[in-house]
Amino acid sequence: MSTVLYESRDRKAYLTLNRPERLNAIDFTMPGELAAAVRRANQDPDVHVIVLQGAGRAFCSGYDLKISAEDGQGTQGAGGEGTVWDPIQDYAAMKSFTDDYFSLWRSLKPTIAKVHGFAVAGGSDIALSCDLVVMADDARIGYMPARVWGCPTTAMWVYRLGAERAKRMLLTGDTIDGRKAADWGLVLESVPAEELDGAVEALADRIAGVPINQLAMQKLMINQAYDNMGLHGTQILATLFDGITRHSPEGRWFQEFAAAHGFHEAVKWRDSGRWIPNGGGPVPDAADLERET
Repeated sequence: MSTVLYESRDRKAYLTLNRPERLNAIDFTMPGELAAAVRRANQDPDVHVIVLQGAGRAFCSGYDLKISAEDGQGTQGAGGEGTVWDPIQDYAAMKSFTDDYFSLWRSLKPTIAKVHGFAVAGGSDIALSCDLVVMADDARIGYMPARVWGCPTTAMWVYRLGAERAKRMLLTGDTIDGRKAADWGLVLESVPAEELDGAVEALADRIAGVPINQLAMQKLMINQAYDNMGLHGTQILATLFDGITRHSPEGRWFQEFAAAHGFHEAVKWRDSGRWIPNGGGPVPDAADLERET
């Protein structure tokens, strides 16, 4: 089954992240299938605008930690003693994913993310790669792995928020709701959940009436300003740092925690603000988890 569904009508292409049983968590095939769907929309002369959405209860819950953390896959070198982390192999894999997400930004046709439920961790990377983001008021967005085991590879937090608010988000790993995200300028607008579909349709219809050439030229001009500010170079650094965070002593501690107790307990510990030992250390045992509950 495809992880990204494709549908087109009325000069609009609809791309739907399609792992609802895992809250559309990112597996190893979703990034490539997303990029392929963006290419398909760009090659269709009848499509003027692309809408990205998530099936089920959420837009995207980030990378599937059941694969990445608990089982030790997808993070080369983190899976056990005696393994060697190859930073370039790690960089190449993560840069490929980042480039796949950023096909939404590089697309000649405008892209709109419709966010309900939440767009967190890697899911926020996908949403913020779109040109325009419309959120439900009660939806949540954030990058919790900034606390440990991650760095947002698209680097779009700083380009959308500016330095201080980007630091506010990435130095805490907090999430914010749609209202605050719109108020801060992270996303275009926030609407009541029951009005989300209508708001996105109205925006997409308005854009769809513009000739494709006009849309492409306006978008290229705006994107060039961000490229001139060093967007690509920042993404290279962010992707390298993402690999380092997952293989630092603290990152390995987090993965060992997930392997021992399951990723739900590891994420619960991380996001609660409980102590993450500098330099790693012994993983809490069951009694420690009980005491911290």
